[in-house]
Amino acid sequence: MKRRTIKRIIIISAIIFAVLFVIALGINFYVVKSTEKQIAKEFSTDFDCILVLGAGVKNGNPKPMLEHRLDYAIELYNKGVSSKIIMSGDHGRKDYDEVNVMKNYAIEKGVPSEDIFMDHAGFSTYESIYRARDIFKVKRMVIVTQEYHLYRALYIANQFGIEAVGYASDPRTYSGQLYRELREIIARDKDFLYCIFKPKPTYLGNAIPVSSNGNLTNDSV
Repeated sequence: MKRRTIKRIIIISAIIFAVLFVIALGINFYVVKSTEKQIAKEFSTDFDCILVLGAGVKNGNPKPMLEHRLDYAIELYNKGVSSKIIMSGDHGRKDYDEVNVMKNYAIEKGVPSEDIFMDHAGFSTYESIYRARDIFKVKRMVIVTQEYHLYRALYIANQFGIEAVGYASDPRTYSGQLYRELREIIARDKDFLYCIFKPKPTYLGNAIPVSSNGNLTNDSV
C-alpha cells in the first residue's frame, strides 16, 4: 500500500511538473512572438525618449553589454530619433552606481547633460518601464538592449500602454549567452505574471517629465 501511495505521488508530481513546464514554455513563446515585429532597424524621429536598460558596471566603466547598449542609443540620438535618453539602472547603494556611469559615458560621447535623464531606481526591467511611464511620463519610446532581452522589455511596455519599438544592440556574441537565454525564459514568465497583477516598483516619487531638463535627475549635492 505504501509503495502504491509513493508511486502515485511520483506520477502526480511528474504530471504537475510537466504541465507547469509546458505552460512556462508557452508563455515564453507568446512573449517572444507577440513582440518580435516591434524590433526595428529604421525609426521615425518623434519618440519621447530612448530608454537604455542597465547591464552592469565595473571600476567606473560600463561592462561590454552595457557599453554596446549605450553606443547604439547614442547612435539613435545623433540620428535625431529622440532628443532625450533615459539611463535606467541600479543605484540602490552608494558603492554601486550604474546610472551615473551611463550618463558620464554618454556625455563623453558628446550628448549634452540636459538631454540625459537618470532613473536611479531601475532595479529591474519591469521597474524601469513602470517608472518610465509614471515618473518620466513616457508615451512613445525606443528601448535599447540585446535582442534576447528586448522581447520581455517590449512586452512589459505594451502592457503598460507605452508605444515602444526595440533596437537590438548585438554587435557580437557574448560569453555565457546560453545561460542568459535560459534564465530569460524564467524572467519572461515572471514578468508576464507581473504584468497581470502590476505590483508597484520599489520606488516611485514625483514626476519628472522627459520633456523637461535631464539635470533635474542629477544626484543631490
